[in-house]
Amino acid sequence: MSASYPLMRIPVVQAPPMVEEHLSGAEREALKERIKALMRAQDAVLLAHYYTSADLQDLAEETGGCVSDSLEMARFGHAHAARTIVVAGVRFMGETAKILNPEKRVLMIDAAAECSLDLNCPAESFIPFCDAHPDRTVVVYSNTSAAVKARADWVVTSGIAAKIVRHLHERGEKILWAPDRHLGRYVQRVSGADMLLWEGSCVVHEAFRADALKDLMARHPEAAVLVHPESPEAVIELADVVGSTTQLIDAVRTLPNRSFIVATDNGIFHKMRATAPGKLILEAPTVGEGATCTSCAHCPWMAMNGLRKLAQVLEGGAGEVRIDEAVRVKAVRSITRMLDFAAAERRRAA
Repeated sequence: MSASYPLMRIPVVQAPPMVEEHLSGAEREALKERIKALMRAQDAVLLAHYYTSADLQDLAEETGGCVSDSLEMARFGHAHAARTIVVAGVRFMGETAKILNPEKRVLMIDAAAECSLDLNCPAESFIPFCDAHPDRTVVVYSNTSAAVKARADWVVTSGIAAKIVRHLHERGEKILWAPDRHLGRYVQRVSGADMLLWEGSCVVHEAFRADALKDLMARHPEAAVLVHPESPEAVIELADVVGSTTQLIDAVRTLPNRSFIVATDNGIFHKMRATAPGKLILEAPTVGEGATCTSCAHCPWMAMNGLRKLAQVLEGGAGEVRIDEAVRVKAVRSITRMLDFAAAERRRAA
């Protein structure tokens, strides 16, 4: 973004240290049994994002819950009869679940689990930025707060962003996009739309390195390269498939390749390996100055979720998501526009 837009204020986001849960086999099984009993007693369902731990993903599926992307988690919770929704993910996911399910109790496993994109786009900076550009349709990525969604005209996920922006472009609308600049540039390129981009980014996807990826590709020329569009443009240009988390999982399942290099959070590998057993999944490298691992591609806020904390939340009732009703009503409109658009797309494809 050029200096001609002084209202944009992008906070510097400092990721927390990576602290992952480590359990013995006996402790894991004891915790899972305790959690299952608590969930039954509280009529609760567990919704786990693809980027959370294998333990949480497995538990969600074992108890009739959901393992998916953020929007499908919220939709699943809305359709499910349970009175309590427990979200294994980050704050905006809990908020989205509450926006779509105001009548239900929504619990976060760790209320301090944030998202760098959400933090990059605070409402107090974003709202005046939008007000300064009233000629533009405001389209925000789902990785944003309830207050930002309330200011938006449309909320999109990575899987449907390009289709919606292309639709708006064909109607002659100019776009104000937030918060991820890499996803925004990708959508701009494939849609041809006039887009004013907020300059946020994801701390995980920002770290992928094209030069290191080329080296890995040379060592594995048979591998298909799968890239999430939150990655830098130079990395996206190397991809065989660019897509959302769900689309990348589908690519591992359906493509004939026996090996894949994947540029997204490595939490997704658990579902990829379960979906396509026997296929080799390789992490795209994040090697760079100061890196302490070949690939550091895991969200430290996602890692805050674990079985111990889940049991504590169910026992103590902490972490309940609450949203001001006026904000929720505005936010649900922008989400509903996307859901209606997606439903119409499915009808046309049928």
